[in-house]
Parts: sequence; C-alpha cells; structure tokens
Amino acid sequence: MQKIFLTAAIVFAAMVARAQFTYDYLKAADHYYKKADYHSATEYYEKYLASRKTIIRPAAYNPYTAQTLSKKPVTMVSSEQQAIYYLAESYRQLHNYKKAAPYYEEALEFDKTQFPLAAFHYATALRALEKYEAAEKAFSYFLSIHETQDEYRAAAEREVKNLRFIVEQLNKKDLNLYSLQKGTSGINSTGASYAPVWLNDNTLVFTSTRPDSGSSKNYVHLNRVYQAAVSGGSAGNISRVRIPQPKEEHQGVISVTPDGNTLFLTRWKIVDGKKISAIYSSRKIGEAWSEPVALDEQVNASGFNAQQPYVMPDGRYLLYASDRKGGYGGFDLWYAELDAQGKPMNSRNLGSTVNTTYNEQAPFFHAASGVLVFSSDGGVGMGGYDFFYSKGGFDSWEAPVNFGYPVNSVKDDIYFTSHGTAKNILQDAWLASDRSADCCLELFSLNKVVPVEPPPPPPVPEVVKEVPPVETPKVLENVYYDFNVATLKPESYPALDELVDMLNKHPEIKIELSAHTDSKGSDKFNQRLSEARAKSVVEYLLSKGIDAARLQSKGYGATQPIAPNKHEDGTDDPEGRQKNRRTEFKVLKD
Repeated sequence: MQKIFLTAAIVFAAMVARAQFTYDYLKAADHYYKKADYHSATEYYEKYLASRKTIIRPAAYNPYTAQTLSKKPVTMVSSEQQAIYYLAESYRQLHNYKKAAPYYEEALEFDKTQFPLAAFHYATALRALEKYEAAEKAFSYFLSIHETQDEYRAAAEREVKNLRFIVEQLNKKDLNLYSLQKGTSGINSTGASYAPVWLNDNTLVFTSTRPDSGSSKNYVHLNRVYQAAVSGGSAGNISRVRIPQPKEEHQGVISVTPDGNTLFLTRWKIVDGKKISAIYSSRKIGEAWSEPVALDEQVNASGFNAQQPYVMPDGRYLLYASDRKGGYGGFDLWYAELDAQGKPMNSRNLGSTVNTTYNEQAPFFHAASGVLVFSSDGGVGMGGYDFFYSKGGFDSWEAPVNFGYPVNSVKDDIYFTSHGTAKNILQDAWLASDRSADCCLELFSLNKVVPVEPPPPPPVPEVVKEVPPVETPKVLENVYYDFNVATLKPESYPALDELVDMLNKHPEIKIELSAHTDSKGSDKFNQRLSEARAKSVVEYLLSKGIDAARLQSKGYGATQPIAPNKHEDGTDDPEGRQKNRRTEFKVLKD
C-alpha cells in the first residue's frame, strides 16, 4: 500500500511540476508579447501550447489551478484561446504569415466578440501567401460578420479591390522587361536589411539588424547603419558606419546632405510595447560622424513620432514621416525648409493628394525625373506597403500612381533609391521588401529595360464607316472593360464615339448593343457579365445624347462564339477566346 501511495505521490508531483512549466511558459510569453518582443513571445507561446498538449487535454488545463498547486503568487496569464491568438499576432508582427495563418484559422472558431479581427488578419495572411482566391473569400467572410463601419471594414473592402489589382498586375505583358535580384548574402545577412541610400556612385548605405559581435548579449540585433561597395547589383566590403549609438537604442534610415557634411537619421526605442522615434542630425568629422543631436519641435513634435528623413537633392528641404497633429491619419509625409546651417524650419504637411488616412512613409525624390517615390498602405495596390510615385512639387502634386508588379509585391515594399535616368527611374535602383523572406525586409537590385520606341503607327481607321445591313452584327473593335467587371475603360471611348457619330448621322435607325464572353467561368456568371457590359455601352451612348428609344442591350454570355475556345487536342486557345470576348451592334428592323 505504501508503494502505491508513493507511486501516486511521484506521479502527482510530476504532474504539478509539468503544469508549473506550462504556466511559466505562458507567463513568459505574455511578458514578451506585452513588451513587443514578438520573437521571444513566439518561442514561449509555442512551448506553452506544446507542453499543454502533452500534459492533459487542451480544454482541461487551467494555469491558475497549476499555480495554486505550486503555492507561488498568482500572476494573471492569458487563456488558451488568447495564447493562440497572440501567437498568430506575434508571427504577423514578424511578417511570418506562413506560421501566422494556421493560428488565425484556429481562432476563427473562437468567440467573435473577443477576437473580432481574427478573420481580417487571416485573410491578410492568405493574401501575403499568394492564396488570392482564398483571401478574397476570407475578406468577404470578415465583411459579412463585421458590420461596424471602421478602419478595418474599409481596409477589407480595399483589400478585395487589391486582390483584383494583383491578378491584373501578374498578367502584365511587359514583365520580361524587369530584372529584380535579391542582394548577395553579404548585404542580406541574418536579420533585416533595408533603407538603401547612395552615399556616392559606388557606396550604398543601409540599415540592418545583423548580429553585432561587439555588442552586449541583449543588444546584438539592434538596428545599425552599414555601408557596402556596390557594383552591378552585387555588394561587398560590408562595414559599420562610424556613427555614435547608445547601446539600448535603434538607429538607422539615414540621409546625407548634397555637400556630404550633414547626416540625418532616425533613432528609436520600444517603450511599453510602443515604438518611440525621433530624427537626429550629425556632422562629418574626418571618416566618422559626431554624436547625433535631436532636431527641435519643428520636426520632433512633442508626444509624436518622426522618422525616415530624406534631404532633397538641392539641399533646401527635409522630407520625413510623422504621426504628428495636422495630418490625415497614421503616418503622413511632411517637409521642412533647411536654413544655411541645416536647421529645419516651418514644417508642413505634403497634402491630401499624397497623404491618406492610412500610412505614408519612406520618401525619396528622383531628381532626374522630378518624381517623388514613397510607400503607402492606403489606396489600391498589391497589399501591405506598396511603392507609389507622384510628379510635381511642394505646391502641387499629381495623384500618386502605383508602380505595380514586380516593383511591388503582395508583402511589404518600403524604401527605394535610384540612379536611373529621366526616362527610366527603374534603372539601377535598389529597394527593400520582405517578399521572399519569412520575417524581415531584404535588399533587392532592380532594373527595367525601356524598349526602343517603334515608329508611330499609321492612323487608326474609323471603327464605323457606314451603316451595316439590318440584323447583321458588327464587332466594335477597341472596346475594353475592367477585369471580370462591366466598367468601361477610358480607352473604349474613341470607338464608341464613332458609333455615336454614326447614330447622329442616321437618326432614323435603332440598334441593339450586345456583349459576349468566352467559355471560362460558369454560364450564370458569363450571362450576367455580358448583360452588364452591354448596359454599360448603352449608358455611355445615352450620356452622349442618344435617345433611349433607339437603343437596346443584350447579353449573350458564351452562347455565340465566333472562334474555338479550345484547340482540337483540348488545350486552351487564347486567340479564340480573345475573339469571343467582344462587343457588337446591329441595326434592328423597324
């Protein structure tokens, strides 16, 4: 009997010890999560979930009970569901969407009032993993359960548009003109490498979290400034830039004045899980730099963040990103004049044409082409942060344009620099992106070939020369719609204007406008799409003053092909499908 009691006591003690380990893992994970040390948090949440499953059934473990068994002071820790969700969040913060996705998917089964954004972040992860169809379904699901009109609903609606933009970009016909190469292992070491800046024609300065063996244990992976000798897309001779740096603060994202004597940079630290950043300046001293000094309130507004400085090529202005008051939401791009001593004055917002209610960051100005480049997570794009460009000046900027694929990816693309020409900003460029990494930004060299312009084409013949015979369909060439929707593209207007001209010259005739699709997709979808497209053409003609009584619209879906959709061997026939996707008109009998 004593042996039985002894065995039971040993088993009970082992269970208590293992339960204590499980509790300690969760306690440590919560601690690191609150400090925004997401890498450490993932390690301990994973240990907690693994140890929990080997001790007892998942739903039965209660860390508070385990703690009372050990007779130690109770520290409130997360529930099991919170641990799963926080683990997903931690991986998302590390941009490791592959590991985040399954935990978000598990969280979809939890109480939606406690985890209202699980579906949103799950969809974002699927988009980052290039699972576009699944991502669109996930965003649609989120929209169906999240009725609150807030930033997340607006973001989900924008993401649906993004997914359609992605499909369009991946099918661009000029992708062969781009060359995008990841930087060599020297410039992309362990950790992040980003924020490329040309110091001179052959020296690239960048920021990196690569391990520094000369630092104390807790500060090995701080952000620091490095430089590399670059030639033809390859980099070597990596070395630390000699800028004084506190051992506990991050430092990087620099810009140097045209005379090479003043350097602006960002310093930041994490306080209670929040990043606090400010911009500093440093003076050249031989081959090194002086102790950086924080800029005044003109840039570093009290209680707000300033980061990512960029000195304009003429040396007269400093661009930067800030979440200070007076912006449009999130981080905005701002600019300040620089006096003769390089001191910023009169900070002003770049304006609502450039800035959105989301985040605009990492400005760069390409002097040769007069183009402002920046990254934004607002507007329609590939997803995450995308590169946009805008022409103009501080008084007036044109509407920003997304660079599209492959300059942008479905992950984060932020920090850009270029030695390109006035006609080709994408020549001899470098950018940072986490497109091919599990966690961190990496540096890529980018080149786009600008093809030699062919001689101008001969004049385009009129689309409608004369009235065709009654009940004889005539194809309207050069009529285009947005992908899989009925919206007319502006390129269609000249062809439709020819039809308007014919109708004005012959007011006695009535016509039917019809639209046709290829055989891809369901019959129901093709029928609806063709009907909607035919109505779009009629609406355009009505807007030009044509009487509605003279117009009819008709959608035929894929029922009237004029070419085969497939070859005889069953393979796809792209040319045949292209002919079948058409818009026609015919003159009707009286």
